[in-house]
Amino acid sequence: VIHDEIDLPFAEIRTRLGGGLAGHNGLKSIKTALGTADFQRVRVGVGRPPTTDPDLVAAYVLGKFREPKDQVQALIDSAADASAELLK
Repeated sequence: VIHDEIDLPFAEIRTRLGGGLAGHNGLKSIKTALGTADFQRVRVGVGRPPTTDPDLVAAYVLGKFREPKDQVQALIDSAADASAELLK
């Protein structure tokens, strides 16, 4: 699973097996479908907004990136590379 991660700074990529769901609705849905939270993850850092308001946090992660297009493309490329490494 490749997913956004507000607890990582923008452009940081980490992989892991399992872990908590941290309120991430997409991860909750996948856990429900699989019956377990033990699945491989590529966590893609998008940074944390300067608020804890749930509506503003949701708008932040669902909105457009504020970073330059070339930095966003580099992030996508890094996430793809990390995913390919997991598949090996």
